[in-house]
Amino acid sequence: MGYRLALRLCFVVNPLAGIGGKLALKGSDGEKGLEALRRRAELVAPLRARRFLRELEKNSIERYYFLTASGIMGADFVREVKGSYSIVHRPSRWPTTRDDTIVVVRECLRRGAEVVVFVGGDGTARDVVEAIRSREVPILGVPSGVKVYSSVFAESPEAAAGILSSWASSRSICRGEILDVDEEAYRMGRLDIRLYAEASIPCSQLLVGSSKQPSRISPEEVENRKAIAEYILDKYVTSCTLLVLGPGTTIEYIAKYIGVSKTLLGVDVVHNSRLVLSDATEEELYEVVKKHIDSGGRVLIIVTPIGGQGYILGRGNQQISPRVVRYAGGRNSLLVVSTRYKLLRTKKLRIDTDDPEFNREMKGYIRVVVDYGEEVVVRVE
Repeated sequence: MGYRLALRLCFVVNPLAGIGGKLALKGSDGEKGLEALRRRAELVAPLRARRFLRELEKNSIERYYFLTASGIMGADFVREVKGSYSIVHRPSRWPTTRDDTIVVVRECLRRGAEVVVFVGGDGTARDVVEAIRSREVPILGVPSGVKVYSSVFAESPEAAAGILSSWASSRSICRGEILDVDEEAYRMGRLDIRLYAEASIPCSQLLVGSSKQPSRISPEEVENRKAIAEYILDKYVTSCTLLVLGPGTTIEYIAKYIGVSKTLLGVDVVHNSRLVLSDATEEELYEVVKKHIDSGGRVLIIVTPIGGQGYILGRGNQQISPRVVRYAGGRNSLLVVSTRYKLLRTKKLRIDTDDPEFNREMKGYIRVVVDYGEEVVVRVE
């Protein structure tokens, strides 16, 4: 198929998206991204871009003509799958910035792009929408950010490829929300999610739903959280158990009942009712888990679904990496906690780490504590 008959696809990669996750930086924008580079953190976005394109390659890569940036912002990965492409922008410096993303998208649109696929997080989504402005060109996010709350993202890179392949035939358009987080408040432990804009998106069940939370929590849900915390304290806090506490308000209640101060949006480690690590990085977490397991102890990793999207690993808690979970004991080391109301709003539980094999290993059923003495079994997709 000649490129003039192919779908003209704008493909842009934010190379720094997600780089701060394992370092507990709670973001990758601006100085946080630069700090992660200085600390030699692994780039996440290239892995996500490759996964998307390799899946797309299975569905006839010749159906698309890529408009993209040079190098790590797109062309390097399109070339790997032998896709046809034109370079519309060459970044003048490293690391790239949001201005590069905006320039790429605007130049793509000038050259007739019919859809924009970007690899990044909520900040990248904002940049893409700013570039599009009032044009009704659909956008599709390949998730790679530390925090991904907007409903323009696919569930995974592979899902994004499936969505695009279906949309190329149907051209069915829906509306999605671009949600943004107050970065400074987030790093200080407060989660303030706001609606930034709306955008056209391909219609698909493989897109994540909006995760905006109600501004007020009902008294019943507060009591539910307390009951969950009491149950964890009574049943799971033992002298031989190392507790890894993921982010979230429900888990913050657990920490209060144990008697330690919790980093609301970080990962903390507790042993014998004593705080061992606060706001741990992935490397710190791995070392403390390894030491405890090697000495004959048990590790329990407590997580909660993120917002209304249902992610228990891979979004907002990248410090709890596949190697940490595997060393702790795999699926048996995980305990999910959730209030009844939140679990009802969550369509399904999801995992989206940078290790596709691990994601497949974790599929199946997992226990979820929903009240004192009450655990239900929920499927992880």
